[in-house]
Amino acid sequence: MATEGLGMKTVKRFTAWYIVAAILFIVLGLLAILEPGVAGLGIALLVGWLLVFGGVAHFLAAFEGGGAKHVIFQMLSAIVFVIGGLYLVMHPLLALGTLTLLLAAMLLVVGIFEVISWFRLRGQHASGWLLFNGIITLLLGAMLWLQWPTSSLWAIGTLVGINLLLTGIARLMFGLAGRKVLGRIAG
Repeated sequence: MATEGLGMKTVKRFTAWYIVAAILFIVLGLLAILEPGVAGLGIALLVGWLLVFGGVAHFLAAFEGGGAKHVIFQMLSAIVFVIGGLYLVMHPLLALGTLTLLLAAMLLVVGIFEVISWFRLRGQHASGWLLFNGIITLLLGAMLWLQWPTSSLWAIGTLVGINLLLTGIARLMFGLAGRKVLGRIAG
């Protein structure tokens, strides 16, 4: 019986932290939507630093052995990652523009593949949603592409903000549902 009480306390503590994390996601999402330029610059800097850390990881992997080809590949990868990452960190506005252009290109390609998939599956149940998703994705990609570089000021930050907001809301609902289940079990 004491073990059940301890387990229930652990689960309650977990759901409490889950709810706190969800609220943090919601707040960060709202802030990113309100200040998309700042959020976008933050993301560009994050990508730059991740590339630098990836370069360090490649450098360290070069010393794991595996022959001369492995060492040369890892060292060249390390150099490219570190130079690219430092460039992004030192020029975050250019990085933001580049990331926005890459996002636009990716959305255009994904939209094209969604529409092609619809043509192959159009006889299937609910395939219209595939076409709808493809068209919306194409429109979003085209909008970003045609408004580039101006779209760089809002696109990445806004989209990440929306994602953070929706992730936070989903996590909050799961956490509250977990709390409700715990209340039924305990009561």
